[in-house]
Amino acid sequence: MKTLKILHMYSELLDLYGDNGNMEIIEYRCRMRGITCEIDGYTVGSDIPDFSSYDLVYIGGGADLELNTISADLLRCRDGLKKAYDEGVFLFLVCGGYQLMGKYYRDAGGKEITGLGLFNYYTSAAENRKKQCIGDIVVRTEITGKPVDVVGFESHGGQTMGVKAPFGKVLCGNGNVFQGGAEGYSEKNVIATYLHGPCLAKAPEISDYIISYCVNRGAEAPAELAPLDDTFEHECRKVMLNKLLNKK
Repeated sequence: MKTLKILHMYSELLDLYGDNGNMEIIEYRCRMRGITCEIDGYTVGSDIPDFSSYDLVYIGGGADLELNTISADLLRCRDGLKKAYDEGVFLFLVCGGYQLMGKYYRDAGGKEITGLGLFNYYTSAAENRKKQCIGDIVVRTEITGKPVDVVGFESHGGQTMGVKAPFGKVLCGNGNVFQGGAEGYSEKNVIATYLHGPCLAKAPEISDYIISYCVNRGAEAPAELAPLDDTFEHECRKVMLNKLLNKK
């Protein structure tokens, strides 16, 4: 099986609620299967890499200050990221990373941060602070081909609208907008979500979907991943689902 190559962008700035842990989980699940996983970093001002040479590009979440810091630099990368996306490189985007791949992000002060426009959604900060989306969240997604309940923590004032292909249905929490029914954005090679936590900690199915996609991209005969013992992850998720879905 080929080496999985990951580009982790702005890791020192976009680690809200432990988002960097998502890449630790991917690396761990690869290592347990004997899959070589190489993770490169990219930060503001670095030489623009060949994004298409990677299997996975990951961007975590941050607050308005961090988004302002990276926005101009990220625009430098637009052409390369668009090319990589078109060629099937997997994009995993959390919170701020999710927002900046859309048309724009308008912050609470009315300042508009230009997005990369890879996707047609857009985000505006809630005018009413009571409509900020904060708390535990459960999202049911079928990106793997089967229903998977993903547990995470959302913390965003931005309301993301114009999403045509959500990551999943909200079972508990808000989602893309305050008291909304849908969360995130997804395609075959894209998962964009507001879920922090890190969100992959209790979602081994989603981790393995990403790994399987990446290691099999371009393969004539796709290989199945060796199973892992996910008892602990499933038990942790079960505790949270019982707590969150039975409290109503």
